Parts: sequence; structure tokens; C-alpha cells
Amino acid sequence: MPVSSENLLKAIKEMRESNPQRKFAQGVDLSINLRDIDPKKPEGRIDLDISLPHEVGKPYKVCIFGEGELARRARDAGGDLVLGRADIETLQRERKRAKKLADEFHFFLAQADFMVRIGKALGPVLGPRGKMPKPIPLTADPKPLIEHLKKTLKVRTKDQPTLHAHIGVENMSDEELATNARAVLDAIEHRLEGLSKVRSIHLKTTMGKPVRVEV
Repeated sequence: MPVSSENLLKAIKEMRESNPQRKFAQGVDLSINLRDIDPKKPEGRIDLDISLPHEVGKPYKVCIFGEGELARRARDAGGDLVLGRADIETLQRERKRAKKLADEFHFFLAQADFMVRIGKALGPVLGPRGKMPKPIPLTADPKPLIEHLKKTLKVRTKDQPTLHAHIGVENMSDEELATNARAVLDAIEHRLEGLSKVRSIHLKTTMGKPVRVEV
């Protein structure tokens, strides 16, 4: 049975009431514990890009590999970092810098003819993190894709059957948090063909205690 909006709002209210006031707006995370799933097997892995109705505070960071006109359009469209061919070669040699880049940016885009080079140079770093670039044709306008990705949440299993999703900050309204949570749960439900493999769902602020969401 899907999680009702009433139960989401009830859990958000309880989370707020049990959370001590801080001098900053804490993040709000949704945790989903799964059962009968082995994330070490291909069929048990979950890797989803979920478009959220509401921004979660700071927009997600997008890095673009490209040169020439595409690079200019990417900068104008709000790309957080634009890198060229020489940067790919440098990152291949400087593995520590490449790992830092992979951890700092949420999404990567690349002009289509860079993809093979990036796969060879950065695949070992970006691949395991689920962050291989999405290709862009040279003549494409990257703006719609960049704007979309800045509101897109990546949710994936690692070595445990648990999913963590950052759905907002506590100064968002209850309804906004619930709507973002709903988008995540709907995507998980679609991927798992139901919620029978969901053991439990919790909400928590960055420094608060987890609150169980009734299913």
C-alpha cells in the first residue's frame, strides 16, 4: 500500500516537534530500508535520477565537459564548471583531484565526441559513483538539461539495502517536504513494482532523531 500524504505530513510534524532548534536550517533526509534485495547483485541495484517538485536549498552542482560554442552555452546556462580536453588529460593523471571533482559535483554532462575519452580517463572514478556524463550533441542547447539536473536527486544503493534521499531543508513548508518525499517514494515504488520490499521509512533532520513514517 502506498504511503499516504497524511502519514507523511504526520511524520514531518513529529520530526519538527522532536528536533531541537538550531541556529541554521538543517537538511531533511528520507531513509528507505529495503528487504529481500541484494545490492551486490545487478538486479538488486537501484540507481535513480528523480526530478523533485521543489528545490532542496542549494541547487545540485553540474559539471560540463566541452569546448568552443558548447562550452560557452554551458557557462551561460548556469553550468557550475566547464572543463575541456586538456582538463580530462590532467584529471586522468591526477587521480586524487579527479575523485574530489567526482564527490563535489552531483551530475556531469559532456559533448558527445568526448564520451570515449572520458570513459577511458575517468570511468574508474565516475562509474562506481554512478556519475558517468550524459552526452550532449554539439548543436544542442544545454540550458534545459542543466536546469533540470539542478533539481534532480540521485538515489542509489551502495553496499547495503538502504536508500538515502536529501529532500529539503527544515525551513521549507510541510507540504513542500511531503511533496518531495512523495516524488522519491513514487519513483522507488515504480522501480520495485510496489512497496512490498520496503522494510521501513524514516525522516530526520541533519542533527535530529529518525522518525518512522507509517506505511
